[in-house]
Amino acid sequence: MSTTTDPATPPGQETRADRPRKPTPKIPVLTVAGVITVIVAGWALIAPESSGEILGSTVGWISEWFGWFYIALATVVLVFVLYVGLRYSKVRLGSPDDRPEFSTFAWASMLFAAGIGTDVMFYAVAEPASQFLAPPQGDGGTLDAARESTVWTLFHYGITGWGMYALMGIALGFAAYRKGLPLAVRSTLYPLIGKRVRGPIGDAVDIATVLGTIFGVATSLGIGVVMLNVGLDLLFGIEQGTPAQIALVVVAVLVATISATTGVDKGIRLLSQLNVLLAIALAAWVLITRDTAFLLRAAMMNVGDFVSMFPGITMDTMAYDYDADWMGGWTLFFWAWWIAWACFVGMFLARISKGRTIGQFVLGTMTIPFSYIVMWVTIFGNSAVQKIMDGDAEFGEAAMNTPELGFFTLLQDTPGATVLVALATFVGLLFYVTSADSGALVMANLSSDLPDNDTDAAPSMRIVWAAATGVLTIAMLTVDGIPALQSATIIMGLPFAFVMILVMWALHRALEEDRVLGVAQRVSLTRSIVGHPSGSGSWRRRLSRTFGTVTVKQAEERLDDVVLPSLQEVAGELTERGVVAEVSEDTGNGRIGRTAKLVVPATEIGYEDFCYLVQVRRTPAPSYGARMLEADDTTTLLEVALPTGVSYDLMDYDGDEVCHDVLDHYERWANSSAAVADHGS
Repeated sequence: MSTTTDPATPPGQETRADRPRKPTPKIPVLTVAGVITVIVAGWALIAPESSGEILGSTVGWISEWFGWFYIALATVVLVFVLYVGLRYSKVRLGSPDDRPEFSTFAWASMLFAAGIGTDVMFYAVAEPASQFLAPPQGDGGTLDAARESTVWTLFHYGITGWGMYALMGIALGFAAYRKGLPLAVRSTLYPLIGKRVRGPIGDAVDIATVLGTIFGVATSLGIGVVMLNVGLDLLFGIEQGTPAQIALVVVAVLVATISATTGVDKGIRLLSQLNVLLAIALAAWVLITRDTAFLLRAAMMNVGDFVSMFPGITMDTMAYDYDADWMGGWTLFFWAWWIAWACFVGMFLARISKGRTIGQFVLGTMTIPFSYIVMWVTIFGNSAVQKIMDGDAEFGEAAMNTPELGFFTLLQDTPGATVLVALATFVGLLFYVTSADSGALVMANLSSDLPDNDTDAAPSMRIVWAAATGVLTIAMLTVDGIPALQSATIIMGLPFAFVMILVMWALHRALEEDRVLGVAQRVSLTRSIVGHPSGSGSWRRRLSRTFGTVTVKQAEERLDDVVLPSLQEVAGELTERGVVAEVSEDTGNGRIGRTAKLVVPATEIGYEDFCYLVQVRRTPAPSYGARMLEADDTTTLLEVALPTGVSYDLMDYDGDEVCHDVLDHYERWANSSAAVADHGS
């Protein structure tokens, strides 16, 4: 077991009381994932030739038998995410009263930055050149190949991959911030397997996640070191080869270690944000100084071709003219790479999106990062294709056969070449080290039990995974360089691909249960809305409140004298009958003053905790024509605030009426939970 909690403990209580106070290792996850990583890395270092052959043959087998599966899964995930974004658009990734932590602009900026990386720089030139000279279908070097070359790159870096990120972001955010479960992939499967997520099944899910993530990160680091080696060679004459690339890997591990032990994460994030501006400036300079009119026309054409071609190519398995090498080197590799990174980026998206609705989340993740991809790929990709069509065959061969040379060769043919090469190398270096640092953090979190969703794993765990990623990257580079990394990603991404199917199933069940519970609560609330206290003289008390104002002091006295004792009395009776019930107070802030609430934790995932919240709230005083009220005239409500958004005033309720009101809502909540259970079964 990966946790010390009783497996019968309800999740709502486990997340509050039974999580460890400090991060602790998940021994099964850490051991199994670590051993597999060490075996693969050691095998590659000791026997590079045989390991390369076996990797290649394994990828060929997967391409033959599971190529269709990768393609189908990528399309199904995209359709599912769009469906969820429309059907559950108003559901929040958090409790109903949560609001976004970041402004829309700041959130959009972080999404925008999430679409940038060294690999985008690498493939923005290499892939269009390759697809132009050696397309999957038809003859190379033709006008049709030129039009489709950049579209293939947009396809491989486009909305399909971001659909996978969005799926994991929604599932993780809903489980962690709506249901209070740990921020881990195993939590997303709770609607399917219940308490077994804390056992071997949950461990297996986390192991598959860690393995997919480490090979995905290693691929990005491998591409990064190969590309940066070229930039450093052009600037400082550092010879291209394994020694320089190993040194770059060591730099990444050292940066991750320094970040883990000295807390410089904030500085790295600031540099990463600066990097976004520098990358945009680099693209803008290329746009302005090269054939601007052509690039703008090509960008418009590429977007139109992408829209028209997408329905066909998204399910194109090329059954009648199947090219296993092309498919394994491009579409299957990219889909496996996206899958491997899905948990990594999904955690980031979930963390920055707490409080946003699913509709906002899907719209943002499907459009904002892709806008950067379109800008970057159309500028650099079309520039590369134009350069080849203008007769530079040598550049085309270099970009296709030695892709790390393509990007810098294009920059050398652009005004201000030396400055551009230096800027691109700096940008790539920062993306490279931040990917290593954040990748180590995510893998450390996945292999640890954390006290809450805002606490990260111990620094030692981050250092272990940073070092493991570095060793794996070096091992794969010694086998066959980037092709070996691509092969390993396709292989290790396969187990997590099956996990993603389960995540979709579980997420749909959780959202449906949430919807059914919400509908039941809204329907059953009618009596509370239209009903009022019926005690002697209650209507006269209500009328006096209507034509007067209530002070904060009066409301707080009523809270102390009537509401709190009533809540405590009900909680005591429930406890005597074996139901866990707690009453708590809070001083409040702003227009919301003191609050008192009675909570009964949920006993199954999919159910909301029962929460009867009473708050002292300042509000503008109503005017009924009896007198003129000033703009700053206010009154105070002793307000019941329900999760459904309905609220009403308790000032005229006596103790028995408050007790009855609590029990009315508690009974409806219990009945609604039963309805959810029947629906789920």
